[in-house]
Amino acid sequence: MTTPKKVAFIGLGVMGFPMARHLSEAGHVVSVYNRTASKSEAWIQENKGSSAATPRLAVDGTEIAFLCVGNDDDVRSVVLGEDGVLAGMAPDTLIVDHTTASAKLANELNELCAADEVGFLDAPISGGQAGAENGTLTVMCGGHQRWFSLAEPIISVYSQACNLIGPSGSGQLTKMVNQICIAGLLQGLSEALEFGKRSGLNLELVLETISKGAAGSWQMENRGSTMIRNEFDFGFAVDWMRKDLGIVIEEADRLRTAVDITRLVDSYYAEIQRGGGGRWDTSSLITRLAVEPS
Repeated sequence: MTTPKKVAFIGLGVMGFPMARHLSEAGHVVSVYNRTASKSEAWIQENKGSSAATPRLAVDGTEIAFLCVGNDDDVRSVVLGEDGVLAGMAPDTLIVDHTTASAKLANELNELCAADEVGFLDAPISGGQAGAENGTLTVMCGGHQRWFSLAEPIISVYSQACNLIGPSGSGQLTKMVNQICIAGLLQGLSEALEFGKRSGLNLELVLETISKGAAGSWQMENRGSTMIRNEFDFGFAVDWMRKDLGIVIEEADRLRTAVDITRLVDSYYAEIQRGGGGRWDTSSLITRLAVEPS
């Protein structure tokens, strides 16, 4: 247990709500803000802490402000401006952004924070809602060692792994690597399960067997059985994945590197969105394969 700190948490979605709870349960003094005030009120009813009407008020007097919102525009909306987080941060305090956003934004905010003598870490997360609830997230950080050393003991209350990858933007770039891997894995798993189904195999037994071998993965262990049962009302939504893959593709274009499979899987997710499955879990890729190929 580290010395309790006064912290703020901005963004109480399916990830931020339990992450802020872990901070409170660890003994930190937590102030929260959410654009939809009812979520802040719900959090206060269930947890020890306080809420504020603006991001600036939420971070008043805090040592570290954590963010977990939707996209680049959402981050800018809560960080910048006269009611934003940065306006309320004192010198030598720290902003940690857990949002999956662009590396360009991370570098932009790092420079703006440095001008005000405020630290900044881009620290996107992986592990989904279950990881947030259970305090087992993976956190990939970009920024200066000084700020990582300050943040890591606090982040540990809701993570099982937290690493400083490199300078500002490195956390977001690592999350892009993560999403490229997941997109390919889920498409491969979808094709494999549909192949097994049409072959008449006992898919639960197949999964139990091959998950212990070279084909095993987190996606197979955690999503294989639910994919078989056509259960997609949980986890990481297609809408969010498309946002993330859009960031990947834009960065890949800038780097002039091929992400052919990622582009293909992104187009498959677009099909699912058009069919009304935008809020389904990303493992819903398998639904495309239930239709007989022409």
